[in-house]
Amino acid sequence: MSRGTFVRLGIALVSGTLFGLGLAISGMIDPRKVLGFLDLFGAWDPSLIGVMVTAIPLTYLFYRLSGRRSASLTGRPFPPPPALPIDRRLILGAAIFGLGWGLAGLCPGPALEALAFDARAMVFVTAMASGMILHHAINRSRRP
Repeated sequence: MSRGTFVRLGIALVSGTLFGLGLAISGMIDPRKVLGFLDLFGAWDPSLIGVMVTAIPLTYLFYRLSGRRSASLTGRPFPPPPALPIDRRLILGAAIFGLGWGLAGLCPGPALEALAFDARAMVFVTAMASGMILHHAINRSRRP
């Protein structure tokens, strides 16, 4: 294994571990906590506001810092941002994502982590994977 590959895998491992720990510590892998946060007119649980209060400024900061660099920490150049318009497909996809998150209390990252301790997450992950496969099949059939 080359040194560059080792460095990239190490960065991926550290990043994924930090992400997973953040999800676990914040409670984002517990659907009840997420659903409680989304229940504005019932038994609202405001504890996830702390996640947003820290995540939004940190994301902004690191996004701005990365914009000043020509390459990632591994030396690979950053790809240009895609020129995707805000169209009906994007809005519909975002709505479906939000609906699924609101109904299940899970989104992709926390759902994968929840597989380790909650068999019900398998239903969500199976539905998510099925949707991804269907999306890929539809998009492939639309290409000329």
